[in-house]
Amino acid sequence: MSPNLSRSLRTALVLAAVVLLSACGFHLRQTAALPPGMKKIHLTVAGGGGLERQLNRALSNSGAEVVDHASAAAADLTITSNTFRTDSLTVSGTARVTEYAVRYHVDFNAKAGDGTVIIPSQSVDMSREFSYDATNTIGTASQTEELQRSLIGDMVQSILFRLQAAGAHPAVAAQPTAPSGT
Repeated sequence: MSPNLSRSLRTALVLAAVVLLSACGFHLRQTAALPPGMKKIHLTVAGGGGLERQLNRALSNSGAEVVDHASAAAADLTITSNTFRTDSLTVSGTARVTEYAVRYHVDFNAKAGDGTVIIPSQSVDMSREFSYDATNTIGTASQTEELQRSLIGDMVQSILFRLQAAGAHPAVAAQPTAPSGT
């Protein structure tokens, strides 16, 4: 096979892959378009940790300047609750837990620097289930940690999507939502 034919075949395959990916609706995740009043953001996270780091990074990537102190020029994004818990789901006939769920709960709200509500207090709950192997307890701890990291990443995206929706539909976003029963 000649080098030119090989190069042409490779180019055709790459172009075919690009066309197929664009036709199926696949798009790289873009940064969130934040509401106009959120160019500067003061972030307060109860419990801190991974959520604070990832949310700080995601807000910066979306073009916001995350500031250390609250001010009239900065919107306030407050995470009032940031908790994980692990629940047992199923128990075997020998009274051993065989499945767990890692549950993540976050409450947050956002206000403009002048006190105007951008997003009223909202709760977001996420969970992941996993099987427990009594012979591999070390794997269970690392599996739980990985699930928590995954849930934090998903939570950051959920918060950013809600901020983006508030920017696109400010009148709807500012209305308090009725509590949902779980």
